[in-house]
Amino acid sequence: MRAGGVVRVGRVVVTGSAGLVGSAVVRLLRESGRAVVGVDRVASPDTSVVADLRDGAAWRGALAGAEAVVHAAALHAPHVGVRPDAEFHAVNVVATGELLAAAEAAGVRRFVLTSSTSVYGHALVPSDGAAVWVTEELDPRPRDVYDETKLAAERLVLGSTALTAVCLRIARCFPEPPPLLARHRLYRGVDLADVARAHLLAVESATATGVLNIAGPYPWRAGDRARLHQDPAALISERMPEAAAGFDRLGWDLPSSVDRVYVSERAASVLGYRPLRGVAEVLADAIGRESLSSGPAGLQTDDHVN
Repeated sequence: MRAGGVVRVGRVVVTGSAGLVGSAVVRLLRESGRAVVGVDRVASPDTSVVADLRDGAAWRGALAGAEAVVHAAALHAPHVGVRPDAEFHAVNVVATGELLAAAEAAGVRRFVLTSSTSVYGHALVPSDGAAVWVTEELDPRPRDVYDETKLAAERLVLGSTALTAVCLRIARCFPEPPPLLARHRLYRGVDLADVARAHLLAVESATATGVLNIAGPYPWRAGDRARLHQDPAALISERMPEAAAGFDRLGWDLPSSVDRVYVSERAASVLGYRPLRGVAEVLADAIGRESLSSGPAGLQTDDHVN
């Protein structure tokens, strides 16, 4: 065991290894020196076992000798209204329960569930003229079957007494048009690399349990809630002048209102989570591309091309 309640674990099983988050987690775990078995119904460079989670006989053997499981496989919000509700329950709840039971039987000591800040649902809607300050103490109010089944999966995982478990409620991390991505990185987005790093920390931790929000680096405080909701552009210009200048240079609009701020203070405390890539990196990437596309003159500026 290393200092800070962190232990180096052996082989890790990652479900959803062909997906956006799962594949990033597999790659980072391997870079850290761990043996990883990726499980997914879709073949990919990061998938070792091709199997549907609803077919336990096809994947159960992957758990033999594993010390940790990262469960990233799920039906997601874009599937709502496209896939039947019964399938959401079968994949997100029933299959999670079967995976958890199999992990317990195999002697797995650590279980990390990839959850979502989406579970807060209707609680993310401001009710007092101020942005919602989203900590883990905020009571979720599910909007749809995705939120409901992810919460049900969390309850299953956290109810285990045979292993230690943590649920990472990750913020918005999928690809988006750069202007929208930059706006979201101000209060509700997180970089995929930071999400993967949070999973690595969660696998390594010997003590972290419960629910943890995983979001990006934001400079806001709870006392900023009203200004963020009513006039965020002024506050951004005051608190983050370089970011405001970057938005202006690119011709992108700052948000006209901020409805919520995801707070990762608990993850910082219990995991040592420190997100590294925020809005500044999105702007630098975009400005770098703009400079490159403008020809040799653009390359003579002081812009950082990331």
